[in-house]
Amino acid sequence: MKTKLLTNMYDFECKLFRSVNRHFDHKLLNFYFRNITHLGGATATIAACIFLMFFTRGLVQATSIASAASLLISHLPVAIVKKLYPRKRPYLALLETKVAANPLEDHSFPSGHTTAIFSVIIPFILYMPQLAIVLLPLALSIGYSRMYLGLHYPSDVLAGCLLGCSSGFFSYILLSGLVFTTPI
Repeated sequence: MKTKLLTNMYDFECKLFRSVNRHFDHKLLNFYFRNITHLGGATATIAACIFLMFFTRGLVQATSIASAASLLISHLPVAIVKKLYPRKRPYLALLETKVAANPLEDHSFPSGHTTAIFSVIIPFILYMPQLAIVLLPLALSIGYSRMYLGLHYPSDVLAGCLLGCSSGFFSYILLSGLVFTTPI
């Protein structure tokens, strides 16, 4: 019974993955997703946090500290889970997956890009909710891009989203008592 349930869940996930990845040949979508995906990478997320910490003041600077802490907190579990659960990327496991040249070769679960972007944006959304209208679509696009590009299953992206949101909320709670109670 348990095996059948897991098989059915995996089959559903593969169908969902293929429904996203099948659009890989559209030029405009390729341009968008191949570029937006990099905003969830280590270079972009770390650079954004560092830039905002050093070149802003007040609430934005304090929030960028929370985002940097969240990013740091979120990536330890990502590294551990990728080692403990060595799931092959979809382009390696599923026939006819469309993928760009020179794809990532490390493990798939969870999505590090999705984890990173959600861990960075959640403190900003919690401290400045008006930014959600821009930041949530950005983060969702990055998560979607990981499937579109053939690099992650939907559950990889969902796990990354949950992990990033959790670390963002944790850093918000932790640092709101420390950073936001002192005059800025």
